[in-house]
Amino acid sequence: MSHTLKIRAFFFNAKTDYLPYYKNFTLTLADDAVAKNILVAVQAQNENFTYPELNLVFKINDLMVEEDTPVTSIVQKLGTTLKIDPANSYRSNNGLIINNDDFMKSYDLLAPYATESDKKYYKTLYALHYASETENFDREYIGDAILVLAHKMISEGNEHKTEILSAITSAHSGLLDCEYENNLFNPQHHTAAITALKDMVKNDDNEHPSLLDMIKERFSKKGATSAAVKEVKRNSITIDGLGEKQLAYYAGNSNNVPMYQLLEESDIATVNFSRVHKLSGLSIVEDNKTLAYKKAGATLLEAFDAGAEVVVIEDNATYDMMQNNFSAIENTIGRKMIGLELITSEDFVAQLATISA
Repeated sequence: MSHTLKIRAFFFNAKTDYLPYYKNFTLTLADDAVAKNILVAVQAQNENFTYPELNLVFKINDLMVEEDTPVTSIVQKLGTTLKIDPANSYRSNNGLIINNDDFMKSYDLLAPYATESDKKYYKTLYALHYASETENFDREYIGDAILVLAHKMISEGNEHKTEILSAITSAHSGLLDCEYENNLFNPQHHTAAITALKDMVKNDDNEHPSLLDMIKERFSKKGATSAAVKEVKRNSITIDGLGEKQLAYYAGNSNNVPMYQLLEESDIATVNFSRVHKLSGLSIVEDNKTLAYKKAGATLLEAFDAGAEVVVIEDNATYDMMQNNFSAIENTIGRKMIGLELITSEDFVAQLATISA
């Protein structure tokens, strides 16, 4: 058995090109092929296509894959039409070869407190570093990998706990900007570690007063306020002419199978968009309002540009954040989403029942 793939591959040479571009290829690979074989086959058809020999990780359809990922698994998950990009397009020097100095620059934050064993472990997190979702919104983000290392070091009893927390929190874009999710092909779940780090910083008043002062300073600089996410007592929402409007369902980190079934069985037109399961800033709005609004705006704007007139939002708190700050979100992303309406999933289900009755 073999796989026939349609590939759209990234090209860029910093010495000769002003902007990156893509070229299309058709490949046939054996059933036992791995991700690196895709790159080898593309290069065989075009010698200008380049990729690193060491630390080979790259994106397929915006998910980070490692060189030994089976093509069979890739096809099962993503299909046979694939887009190939560098681990970080902005850092590309030549095709998939990137300037990866930022990886060890992040490590330098903890290097004074780390052992050789810590450094060795950090190097295993190379793919995780470049799969950080936060980096898509702030290129100066230190990466998820260094936060995972920090949690490991503290959990193992490193005596420099205060210094470690200070280093990852005082960075221009660090711990408090992380709403953990990553774009790894094979997901890694580090939400608990990131949450634990934030709890250490925010709740240990006696041990870390300087950290608390630093957080207050961040609040002042970024204008964050707890009012941005406070629960509000709301009336039921209804959308005029709901049955005639195009709808997008934003699930966030939930997997509401009955909702998908309901939408499939209804007569309402729906649109698909890639951020349906991405987080949208709720957990970081108190620490970095601007970044949270960028993430919320990216979600709503993608649904809007896909043709949605109504966005059904699964989580009530996320709905409150988006609805209460809709104008601020528009201003942050620099786009008006005229006519876009938001509704909670529970209110949508209730209204749909009256339409169907």
